[in-house]
Amino acid sequence: MANTQGPQGNYDPAGSTQMFRAFVDEGPQGRQQAPAPAGPRIGLIIGVVVAVVVVAAVAWLALK
Repeated sequence: MANTQGPQGNYDPAGSTQMFRAFVDEGPQGRQQAPAPAGPRIGLIIGVVVAVVVVAAVAWLALK
């Protein structure tokens, strides 16, 4: 295992600086982000709407 040096010459036993630089240098062309599935997002929106309706109904009944 090679001992790597950090940017200021500090000892980096894990080599994380070197791995990070390789990750940054690779850039976005190496990875393509898949589009997020619509199912979980729609479920989240419906859940938030239902929660707001329930809170509004409870508040309306409490103030009635």
